[in-house]
Amino acid sequence: MMRKTDAIYAAPLQQMIDFKFDERVVAVFPDMIQRSVPGYGMIIANIGILAGRYAQTGSHCYDLGCSLGAAPLAMRQRISQPECDIIAVDNSPAMIERGRQLLALDTLPTVPVTMICADLQEVAIDNASVVVLNFTLQFIPPPERLALIRRIHAGLRPGGILILSEKIAFSEPGQQQFFEELHHDFKRANGYSDLEISQKRSALERVMIPETLAVHHQRLAEAGFASSELWFQCFNFASLVALK
Repeated sequence: MMRKTDAIYAAPLQQMIDFKFDERVVAVFPDMIQRSVPGYGMIIANIGILAGRYAQTGSHCYDLGCSLGAAPLAMRQRISQPECDIIAVDNSPAMIERGRQLLALDTLPTVPVTMICADLQEVAIDNASVVVLNFTLQFIPPPERLALIRRIHAGLRPGGILILSEKIAFSEPGQQQFFEELHHDFKRANGYSDLEISQKRSALERVMIPETLAVHHQRLAEAGFASSELWFQCFNFASLVALK
């Protein structure tokens, strides 16, 4: 199947509106995410490996903010423990509809996946061994983030993990500028114009709020996690794993 090219911000926009995961974004999302997020494919593949290691027999594995379901597909290929299932949640109907179509193409007899269109902050987390927030927390209003992490911790079994991938910020201005410029160079190398980079950044400014790694580690500890480790970073994109 041919992947559609992301050209949403290629022409000057008369009025800038906030970024939304609507039908336009869904149509080009695989192209957008690969050309915008350094190491995205590696993160997805290793979410599968982490899930295969930490999934527990008879438990639920969650992907909160699943978009088209790339992480659940990677997870189901690696999970071998019996009586596990994957619950994938996203609040975009267009994402869920397309995700279900892609899931249907994966016909191997593997771990069952249920895709749910819902607000992830309202979905019950229980009997979980693996929870994934893959570039999701950054879209939650900052005052509401600790409550979500606490709820995830409460729903995890002992020995369960939270995989948290985020665009990160830096407290030192020079460091922030350094990594931002590298990220923009990454986008240019993948064919995005300066206009596209600028317009997408403006669209995301009010809906995506990155935080420093220190803030993430502190929040995870405050929520009750025994430890949190940085397992991946490329420029200003990172992924952590927190153990209950």
